[in-house]
Amino acid sequence: MARNILILGASYGSLLATKLLMAGHNVTLVCRKKTADLINRDGTEVRIKLRDEPAHRSIFSRDLPGTLDAKAPNEVELSRYDLVALAMQEPQYTNHTIRVLMVKIAEAKLPCLSIMNMPPLPYLKRIPALANMDLEEAYTNAQVWERFTPGLVTLCSPDPQAFRPPEEGPNVLHVGLPTNFKAATFADEKHNALLRELEADIDAVTLEGKDVPVKLKVFDSLFVPLAKWSMLLTGNYRCITPSEPRPIREAVHGDLKLSQSIYDHVDAIARRLGADPKDQVPFEKYAKAAESLLKPSSAARAVASGAPCMERVDLLVKLISHQLGMPSAEIDRTVEIVDQKLNEKIVVGGSSAQ
Repeated sequence: MARNILILGASYGSLLATKLLMAGHNVTLVCRKKTADLINRDGTEVRIKLRDEPAHRSIFSRDLPGTLDAKAPNEVELSRYDLVALAMQEPQYTNHTIRVLMVKIAEAKLPCLSIMNMPPLPYLKRIPALANMDLEEAYTNAQVWERFTPGLVTLCSPDPQAFRPPEEGPNVLHVGLPTNFKAATFADEKHNALLRELEADIDAVTLEGKDVPVKLKVFDSLFVPLAKWSMLLTGNYRCITPSEPRPIREAVHGDLKLSQSIYDHVDAIARRLGADPKDQVPFEKYAKAAESLLKPSSAARAVASGAPCMERVDLLVKLISHQLGMPSAEIDRTVEIVDQKLNEKIVVGGSSAQ
């Protein structure tokens, strides 16, 4: 049966959308009106490399069995959707029209699958050790999440690496590292049955008889998506330096021993919260994947381009580490550098506006 999925965010969200469309499901992407008009006219293009093929293939939404459309936030009619995927950067949820839609989603009691790096606050409330921690400071506006029922929100580790080529239209996405989305379960088995149905449908998709990478994998543990934290703190946020951004590969492999110590410390924080070692990704596997990540992280590119705010998983992990009595000087240093760079942009922006 074709499901109707609403995805907030048409950039990274178009990767999950393409996988769902290939499996015969219908997707609505929520984005700016100009981008929505482009997608409704031309569809989306996702470039992905199949196993053992030398070049990327372009997968066009218009050629797929599922139906794609795009809408501005104020145009969405929620009654037709089975599931909502949250695929915007966390600061984008503070936009007024998005906030209005989020209130409606919370009131409709729709299950929400987040593929943000920054876990929604209601998801963290599902983890007993985090339920009463003071973590709001890490969020651009924590009030966005107040109306959501924790059991209706789950987290999917956005492990695939993808970006919009700057010279292309906003309906094009290039997948650099085609790994899997790893989702934790919801509180309600009815919603988990839907997740597993989507998992099986995506798994069965082939292209000219070949397997298509980037699967949706569902796990019973709430801690599987938190494995991404070690990667973000070791690589992505350390692409941000006091001067120019550096590639993820350089951030990780510039001092491999230091990188492993940061990675291991974040893993230990997750285990203190309740994670099992099997929920986590070995450092060696991450370090190998990082060898092919030749660009700065999206976080580093956002800071370099003057973004006034961004997802602060670095700050979230710092707050958790201090409240657990497990601080790390290296994590604190990373947070300090990110704070400094964001403040630089604010100061520069303020002076140029006078």
